[in-house]
Amino acid sequence: MAQSTDKMLLQMVSTVSNSSLLQPGFSLLNFDGHVFFFGQKGWPKRSCPTGVFLLDIKQNELKMKSVFFSKDSCYLPPLRYPALCTLRSDARANEYQYIIHGGKTPNNDLSDKIYFISLVSKTSKKITFQCIEKDLGGDVPEARYGHTMNIVHSRGKSMSVLFGGRSYTPLAQRTTETWNSVVDCLPSVFLIDFEFGCCTSYLVPELQDGLSFHVSIARDDTIYILGGHSLQNNTRSPNLYRLKIDLPLGSPAVTCTILPGGISVSSAIVSQISDNEFVLVGGYHSDNQKRLACNTILLEDSKIEIVETVGPEWTPDIKHCRMWFGCDMGKGSVLLGIPGANKQIIPDANYFYILRCKGAEDKEEELITQTCSQTSSEDPGDSTPFEDSEEFCFSVEANSFDADDADTYNEDDEEDESETGYWITCCASCNIDINTWVPFYSTELNKPAMILCSSGAGHWVHAQCMDLSETMLLRLSEANVKYFCNEHIDLNKGLQTPQKVMCLKKPPMKPLRKKKTMKLSTSTKKSFLRRLFE
Repeated sequence: MAQSTDKMLLQMVSTVSNSSLLQPGFSLLNFDGHVFFFGQKGWPKRSCPTGVFLLDIKQNELKMKSVFFSKDSCYLPPLRYPALCTLRSDARANEYQYIIHGGKTPNNDLSDKIYFISLVSKTSKKITFQCIEKDLGGDVPEARYGHTMNIVHSRGKSMSVLFGGRSYTPLAQRTTETWNSVVDCLPSVFLIDFEFGCCTSYLVPELQDGLSFHVSIARDDTIYILGGHSLQNNTRSPNLYRLKIDLPLGSPAVTCTILPGGISVSSAIVSQISDNEFVLVGGYHSDNQKRLACNTILLEDSKIEIVETVGPEWTPDIKHCRMWFGCDMGKGSVLLGIPGANKQIIPDANYFYILRCKGAEDKEEELITQTCSQTSSEDPGDSTPFEDSEEFCFSVEANSFDADDADTYNEDDEEDESETGYWITCCASCNIDINTWVPFYSTELNKPAMILCSSGAGHWVHAQCMDLSETMLLRLSEANVKYFCNEHIDLNKGLQTPQKVMCLKKPPMKPLRKKKTMKLSTSTKKSFLRRLFE
């Protein structure tokens, strides 16, 4: 089913595999025109322990195929509503990597970590990513979600700019009733220099209220911030902000200007269709009113122009649903989802559409401008359907979103890999693998629990491979005792000094008495013999 207008085409797609993973809060990564799904709801399963999938869309069918991480990668938890952007060595480089900051874990904890993801290799049977965690110093941003991050270029330098978002109420201010309440983060602008690993925060007078689920578009040394929702005032800002970042040899300078022509909207999605043209779709006017209008955003020199454009012919299901969510797939394509009907066989299943801007695939300009947007509708499981879903969306550089012909990965084709550290082969029966491991103990998050075997010089083993219960593991970690693994416990017993055993005292046996013999004289013997023979 496809409906079109002069500029946009809306097409429904059917999900074939793992469709229940596509819930509000996911993100999309685009590498070389291939779109990857990240940020599922819940911890990854053994079918795809990395939690990253290739979206294979052919003949209006959407299939999800698992991908893998390299041996030197860190663990990347599934994060919902994070901030993402692309980082290039220079503004027009073809190779790039994604930066991921913040977001919610499946335990609803907020992350303050920064990850770098790059594509290492891609074959017909296996796609491999590398994930590296970066450490920062200085004014490190607190854990948050619903914020944006962009890369700016000025005077031959590049920096990341982070703004907005929500976080949990500080511990000192929490009560029983407001323990899980969230608040707006301070309207600070963070400049992050990844080359030196330092971060600096700036406060500008024009930004008075915290914002989340806004749209940000970066071009050269300028970032435009559009819309967004403020929890403190429960308003959607109609302002359009222009942040200008100057990176001289000394300290950076941040200036902000309020421009006319903004739009009061939250959770909108921005997709780039040419070097200076973008399309704005989706979002909410208010908590219970979706925004069905579409806009075109044009950037020329230091000017921005936002005009209303003809949108697609929305289906009745989209018009009448109370919430929707989606994400930019790159180059004028957007993946939209709406809640499925209660009569569906698969629980938590949704309906999905692809919105394409006609003519975007025919343009060959390099998409060097970055966009970052926060689509939202708070997770239906966490709040009412009318609130923002808090789904983060972002633009990517793409040639097309259709994936090439790829076979389903077969684990039999996986080569034997061994690692140091947490991913070692600790024993002959060890089954801990970085590509298949999932948390087993409640204390585990992104690495398996290990315990030191005191045999010889000592070596580390996985607690799960030793069949240790969680109670026993906690006791061993708290007690100052030596532990021996299953392979060395018998050897340890054999080497132990045996305890001294006291022997039972037995009474000595009395010696047998010798019979006394009587010696006979020669005459007596002769007399005895004479009498014997007579």
